[in-house]
Amino acid sequence: MNRALIVIDVQESFRQRPNWAEVSNPDIVGKVNQLVDLARAEDDLVVWVLHSEPGTKDVFDPASGYVRLIEGLQPRADEPLLTKTSHNAFTTTNLQQTLTARGIRDLRISGIRTEQCCETTTRVASDLGFEVTFVTDATATTPIAHWRTGAVLGTEDIVARTEYALAGRFASIATVAELTGVR
Repeated sequence: MNRALIVIDVQESFRQRPNWAEVSNPDIVGKVNQLVDLARAEDDLVVWVLHSEPGTKDVFDPASGYVRLIEGLQPRADEPLLTKTSHNAFTTTNLQQTLTARGIRDLRISGIRTEQCCETTTRVASDLGFEVTFVTDATATTPIAHWRTGAVLGTEDIVARTEYALAGRFASIATVAELTGVR
């Protein structure tokens, strides 16, 4: 085992937001499960990450009850389940130590928000010397309004921008089908 699948923030918190109806990948659980099945079959580590914002009284506050994996995702007892409070999965967790202790140098990234937590984790992982594969269709996002003009960037544009920014710089880009051989 020298590879790990990192599943980032595929959690109920996002499904509680009104913009979930506009999510880019409504089958995120199915895509992630395909990657999880592949990782387990190849004896790769699966690391589950949840985002938490304690004390905020919103859907990311653990007191809300929504900081949990979306139904249909099931970690095994020997798979780490980390909780982060930053945008990337490294800064506020022991993810780097967990991976390094197991000799893992190759990562596959999946999860929710394509351009935020997934992309940021990918960039940090690359900076830390990991080889990263960003599995785009096993990520999801929602449209983003521009902070000043209110113009909305659609999910297809967000995904394309993320791939442009990451490919060849911070990660290789792949699809679930390319990795699993299942179309």
